[in-house]
Amino acid sequence: MIDALERHTIRGVTAELAVYLQGPQDGTPVIMTHSILSSSAMWDEQAILLAEKGFRVIRFDTAGHGKSSAPAAIFTMDELAADTVAVLEALDIRSAHYVGLSLGGMSGFGFGILHSGCALSLVLCDARADAPAEVALPWDDRIALAEQHASCAPLADPTIARWFGESFLKKRPDVGERFRSIARHTSVQGFVCSALAIQSLNYLGDVGNIEAPTTFIVGANDGVLPEAMRDIQARVSGSALDVIPNAGHLPNIDQPDAFNAALMRHFERLAV
Repeated sequence: MIDALERHTIRGVTAELAVYLQGPQDGTPVIMTHSILSSSAMWDEQAILLAEKGFRVIRFDTAGHGKSSAPAAIFTMDELAADTVAVLEALDIRSAHYVGLSLGGMSGFGFGILHSGCALSLVLCDARADAPAEVALPWDDRIALAEQHASCAPLADPTIARWFGESFLKKRPDVGERFRSIARHTSVQGFVCSALAIQSLNYLGDVGNIEAPTTFIVGANDGVLPEAMRDIQARVSGSALDVIPNAGHLPNIDQPDAFNAALMRHFERLAV
């Protein structure tokens, strides 16, 4: 079955990572990483699509998210990138296509820069490569709120509102509740460590060193990110940019058809 999942637990750099595989065992590997306060479940539809196209799809939950264990110590974005390498090595996979969104896109810059030999290509979505003060400072309040309540529950509603917007959530309350539940159940330690990694994000000066074929995807309504990603795309030789109309921070969820088309265009350009 294309949608049948194999579940593994792999020791990463940051935690014991819950890893999910689907698609033909001899398929070209694609590894997918997710946003903060979410889990690998955000890629359900795209994982099935890629598996149906013959790819071997690998997803894992970031430390302290989904079914992965909470991290024992603060980690960096470099260490999140190293988690991807650890998963591939544990599965005896030398290199893979990489798809990451938000936090997963940020660590994807690290993967492409620091572990270029492991990257067949990159699809980096709705992600910055740096964290100037206006990006870093709001995370202080979010960290304080989670620590004060010993729970990520207070972060769920405002996060989902930012991601999707009122109009979408009125039309699809089921999606909103699904992602609120995932956010509420994220461990405080996993959230805090990920937020601190975002605050220290500093790959922008090195993105020109990315060698793997790269596509950037961003929701047109995702605040300043379309502009930021246009700047990044101009720095990465041979890269492409797809802006998804009427989409917010998770365009694969609120505009899946347009996102999936952009994702498949990436692989068509590679002729894989």
